[in-house]
Amino acid sequence: MPTMLDVAKRAGVAVSTVSYALNGTRPISEETRQRIFVAMEELGYRPHALARGLASKRSRIIALLFPAPERGFGITELEFVTSGADAARENGYHLVLWSSEMHDPDELRQLTQQGLADGVVVMEVHLNDERINLLREIGFPFSMIGRCADTTGIGYVDIDFEQTVQEVVSYLSGLGHTHIAFLNQSQSAFDAGYGPVVRTHTGFEQVMQAPGLKGITRFCRAAPRAGYEAFNELLAECPNLTALVTMNERAIPGVMQAIADRDWCIPDDFSLVVIASSARMAEMMMPPLTTADAPTAEMGRLGAELLIQQLEGQGQSALQVLLPCRLVVRGSSGPRRRNPGAPGQ
Repeated sequence: MPTMLDVAKRAGVAVSTVSYALNGTRPISEETRQRIFVAMEELGYRPHALARGLASKRSRIIALLFPAPERGFGITELEFVTSGADAARENGYHLVLWSSEMHDPDELRQLTQQGLADGVVVMEVHLNDERINLLREIGFPFSMIGRCADTTGIGYVDIDFEQTVQEVVSYLSGLGHTHIAFLNQSQSAFDAGYGPVVRTHTGFEQVMQAPGLKGITRFCRAAPRAGYEAFNELLAECPNLTALVTMNERAIPGVMQAIADRDWCIPDDFSLVVIASSARMAEMMMPPLTTADAPTAEMGRLGAELLIQQLEGQGQSALQVLLPCRLVVRGSSGPRRRNPGAPGQ
């Protein structure tokens, strides 16, 4: 296996000059740099990433702070990770997943002080997020996939949840649905100020104030049984429901079972639309679900690129991006018809 000494001999320079070319700690001429890189290519030399990091005080590693959410990791969540890792690799970085829940900000402080990562991408962001407050305080490089309440000077990419909810409700009302329910994630996530849960809840309440529409909301744990129970509770409170919007993938099997137990058919008797989901998940169901597909791959990529641009000193201001979901009509939604359970129909 070739060594740095072999490269130095082939290029006709000192070993220290090869080191400077790799870690950029001292300027060298472009002609010398190119001669060193040609020698590396000819010899098949690959510098040790950790050694380069120690010399340059850069690890070229970024950490994705993605605490395992209450709902667990599924297909949609993993798309963030894989696309972020691809973007890091294409820019000469490595991405590591930090999935532990940080109950104490000092845990994050220790991570930033150990020099293992040059910066972090923060996910599962809350409106008042202690991790964001700490990173701002210590001046450690970071970006967000999601957003807190005060985003001044922070680069982020997030879903435009308000627009997404409005588009889905407009789609359903255009099919004649006037009584629509929204099944959100858990009450505890809402109480903790988890951004997507709060924004979708607010957005649904606002859009359902339109004349002729009646909305009802429920929070629900991320479990099929919880979805089953929540759907029955919604119908008990509002028997005229003909459509349900949800942002709770794990509850969907329970919702669909509750519909089937009433001898209803989707979408003939009831319509179901899932927001901030993925096409892969939707197409696994029967019937395939109508979804507002989340741009997970684009968000994972942008979150990593925003951080890397910051680390490389590119761009003068923090880029803030809101992306819409894409409504994809499949087999779980259709025109409003007679609801078999509604009185007087």
